[in-house]
Amino acid sequence: MLVLLPPSETKRSGGGSASLDLEALALPGLRPQRELVLDALISLSADAAAAARALGLGATQHHEVARNAVLRSAPTMPAIDRYTGVLYDALDAASLDPPARRWLGANTLIHTAPLGPVGALDRIPAYRLGAGVSLPGAPPLRRVWADAVTAALSASPSRFVLDLRSEAYVALGPVPASLPSVYVRVVSEGPEGTVRALNHFNKHAKGALVRALADSRPRIGSVRAFSRWADAAGLRTRSGRTGELQLFA
Repeated sequence: MLVLLPPSETKRSGGGSASLDLEALALPGLRPQRELVLDALISLSADAAAAARALGLGATQHHEVARNAVLRSAPTMPAIDRYTGVLYDALDAASLDPPARRWLGANTLIHTAPLGPVGALDRIPAYRLGAGVSLPGAPPLRRVWADAVTAALSASPSRFVLDLRSEAYVALGPVPASLPSVYVRVVSEGPEGTVRALNHFNKHAKGALVRALADSRPRIGSVRAFSRWADAAGLRTRSGRTGELQLFA
């Protein structure tokens, strides 16, 4: 199976001495798009005020521009360790044992705005770029990524895709119709069986779900198989709209 995760706005600083190696990233066919977005983001960073406006940065966040300016030479660390925030705190990848981390590396992609989907253990620098940002001199990110990512996923050997991304990142690379997949929506149950989507607990539930998958490393090739595994793991799910599965937090 292949798990697709969203990134997080918050990231750890630092990393090892190795710089970004585009050839070493998952889905290497995306290199032209990666080069295009990186070049546009680095070029934008030459004007700190313009970059802050384009990225929607507040007065205390201008250091993010400096991060973007050195993306090609900055320290890197595994993507799964780079991100912080509710989802990644719940996943707590640093505390997983080596087999669980290897499972993440083989079965999980994190969909970034500057690099597209990268492997969980791919080494990336800290950056600031959201899915909705328009970069001067470059096409809209949706135009850059959507078709290219869909084509790259269609060529992957995965039999089943569990899509945990936010809708903004789904738009940057829809799962191809040729791959069995399901989009997970985290919900809570109210009076008389009504359900509502969650925000904060949505992220926490997704992080906990991926941690449980990494710990147990099941073989899952269909929505039905995933639902059976979830039931056995004490997770409550049910079918939602077409192509969606509801996960109760």
